[in-house]
Amino acid sequence: MKPVRLPASATSALPRWGLWALGLLYILPGLIGRDPWKNEDASSFGIAWTMAHGGWADWLAPNIVGLPMPAESPLTYWIGALFIKLFGWLLSDPLAARLSTVIFFVVGSLSVWYATYLLGRRTEAQPLRLAFGGQPEPRDFGRTLADGAFLIYLGCLGLLSHSHEATAKSLQISLVAFSIYVAVRLFEARSIRSAAVLGLTFGLLILTRGWVLPLALLCGLLALALIREKAIIRDLLLVTLPVTLMVAGLWLATSCALLPHGVNRFTAWENFNLQQLSWPTWTAIAYYFKYGIWFAWPAWPFAGWAVYAWREQRSTLHIALPLAFFVSLTVVLLLNPHPEEGILLPLLPALVILAAFGLPTMKRGAINAVDWFSVMTLTACAAFIWLAWIAKESGWPAQLAKNVYKLAPGFKPEFNLMALAIAILGSVFWILLVNWRLSRRPSVLWRAVVLSSGGVILCWLLLTTLWLPWINYSKSYAGVAAQIDQNLPAVKQCVDTNVGPAQRASFAYFGDIPFGEYGQPHCDFLLYQDNISVKSDDAIWREFKGNWKLLWTGRRPSDRDERFRLYQRVAN
Repeated sequence: MKPVRLPASATSALPRWGLWALGLLYILPGLIGRDPWKNEDASSFGIAWTMAHGGWADWLAPNIVGLPMPAESPLTYWIGALFIKLFGWLLSDPLAARLSTVIFFVVGSLSVWYATYLLGRRTEAQPLRLAFGGQPEPRDFGRTLADGAFLIYLGCLGLLSHSHEATAKSLQISLVAFSIYVAVRLFEARSIRSAAVLGLTFGLLILTRGWVLPLALLCGLLALALIREKAIIRDLLLVTLPVTLMVAGLWLATSCALLPHGVNRFTAWENFNLQQLSWPTWTAIAYYFKYGIWFAWPAWPFAGWAVYAWREQRSTLHIALPLAFFVSLTVVLLLNPHPEEGILLPLLPALVILAAFGLPTMKRGAINAVDWFSVMTLTACAAFIWLAWIAKESGWPAQLAKNVYKLAPGFKPEFNLMALAIAILGSVFWILLVNWRLSRRPSVLWRAVVLSSGGVILCWLLLTTLWLPWINYSKSYAGVAAQIDQNLPAVKQCVDTNVGPAQRASFAYFGDIPFGEYGQPHCDFLLYQDNISVKSDDAIWREFKGNWKLLWTGRRPSDRDERFRLYQRVAN
């Protein structure tokens, strides 16, 4: 028997303008008024910026002003470079590149919504008919579930920071969500078009972060087709797979044919993919559970309950398809010997869709528990953000203010009336939302997750209004780049360096530093990066032959370990 019995009143949908407003409120804060931040955000910008201002070889072979990035696939950076070319002159190159994240987010969230809607209006997903009628219509039930999935997607803690960075990870999760939507179309009504679009999506996934993940998804869909409808196997093998290989092979063949050492670049890219596969380790298993619990909150409790509640109908498409995606991606994660946050992201769309089908079956007590946890935790988080901001601006409480400035020495507070007004308005809306949820106790399905998503949006809004200057000061290399530029001659000369990708991108953009060709030191200036605990210069003399005169030493104020030194070559 189906576990769902609902009246039509429980399927009131959110207004479309409300969904769009929530989406914009989620994705826009944090895009404007900041620099590329340390590590992946800056290095991703560096690749796109190099493409936008470089030649065709830079578009085929991702690099950061001459530093090869052979492990990177190009699609994310093609999109970022295109935005830089279109809007960089108006918005600045970093902001123009970050606009691509809006596109990624829209694709991902719409895919989650429509996939849930299509699954939710299927006959086997409908609630039991009530004795005297009054059960919801299939379209209304599907739309309400889709609204719930969208709210859960916004509330996922692991998505928050990654969705605001123009990295391959943020595009990958959107393409995974879109592939779920296309797979729903394929299993609902077999068509060559759906199979071809799925192949196109898998090909784009290869061009985003390699072939391991799309291969796992294809295997998962083949297993599902074997259980549900064997005829789909033919579509997957004869249409989806060839289209996938054609899309990815076009870039790979062009790169090997036209680029110097193109075959070597392909070998390095292939090795990166193979390094993601190994035997499962306790490290990967421990990482999966340790970080997945908070990363996928609040999706995983609802998703787990959905699998349990629908256990007698687990072969139905609305459970089996997202579960096939989730299991396939979990296997990939456990086989990866180098677990990190980015490999958890693709799990979210499938978990979110499963979680939506857990909403109608959750007991009232469990829903109230989730609500109270969200209210208490997220309200406390927002209150602490406000208190720390007050301390930063006024010096009270003194100890908290001291700790804030200890983390970012030299930071000067910047009062912004507009940012303060937005933060106050967001806090007022949060109070009204909590009051509405707790006092009215609405019966709509999405009531269980509205506080989770609303609280996450509030905390992000407060961080990106009240704290954005402080965060930008702590995570940007713009200040260091300016100091390096001041210590170089007015007429720029090439600079050898060993700095990492994020630093190279930031220094090239903010300081206009002309780095020499990677791996072939020949310049008269050297920018060397090491740890502040290193006392000897022997490593410099071994790596960069010659005599060097120290011109400058510096680092980011918020980084206690990283150090940069600028040298000039002197005659023997």
